[in-house]
Amino acid sequence: MRKKALRILAGLALALLLVCAGLFAWASSLFSEPSAREVPSVAGELGATRVLAVFAHPDDELRAAGLLEAAKTRDHAFTALITATRGERGTQVPVIARQRDLALIRTAEVLKSGYALGLDEQEVWGFPDSGLSGVDFEWLASRVAEAMDRYKPDLVVTFWPGSGESGHPDHMRIGLAAEAAARRLNETPAADGYRGPKWIAYVVAPRRGIRAIGGVAGAFVAANEPEPTLSMRAKLSTRMSGWKIHASQEYSIPTTYHLPARLYYLLWGDEFYKVTELKERR
Repeated sequence: MRKKALRILAGLALALLLVCAGLFAWASSLFSEPSAREVPSVAGELGATRVLAVFAHPDDELRAAGLLEAAKTRDHAFTALITATRGERGTQVPVIARQRDLALIRTAEVLKSGYALGLDEQEVWGFPDSGLSGVDFEWLASRVAEAMDRYKPDLVVTFWPGSGESGHPDHMRIGLAAEAAARRLNETPAADGYRGPKWIAYVVAPRRGIRAIGGVAGAFVAANEPEPTLSMRAKLSTRMSGWKIHASQEYSIPTTYHLPARLYYLLWGDEFYKVTELKERR
């Protein structure tokens, strides 16, 4: 009887394991995009030697951590990051400091994060957090264009303006400003002849996956994103250590998506990009 009971338990355990494996495979399929061709490095695939990421908040760079890390370690490209705000209006999860000190805390976090990713240069600007939509667009775009002229990237990484990858208005605004700056330089070169980046890689989310876990914001993102053209795997260790560095935001993934961060990244293992090539003025 005992052996029979053990065989039954073993069979049940195997069945449960198979069910869990099936559920995981199904859930993972939601975070795939058939249109995206997977490459070891987006910068390497394009032949980019100078990469500039333009984002809104401290911790946004983690959405392109794989691209930035691979560009530096695999392709030996120059990498730089612009963070337009200091994140002073963010919600601390967990609370680690006085709210009035959050701008200082998050500025330090993003600088430390950039150092861990091997970035060559970083700038953290002082535009209002959750207020980029109220900033004069010409002023914002001109600041981004000036940064592009300083760093002379051939590849710019930013958010897709129609969705911001998460639906955040600041994400959409900075993506639009980066796009406008790149196109203006392409049409009207800088004084030294620099024509702006050759490519823009827009960060986008897997549409079925973000619709499944993102609620109203996820549905908005899924409805307003293009099909990605390239994808690349980001190291789980890089992503997890990045959230340790961003200590004031460490639990933002489980708070927002109700999934442990490790499971979230096991499901959403790839970074997805819509890559646009800019044409030089004739």
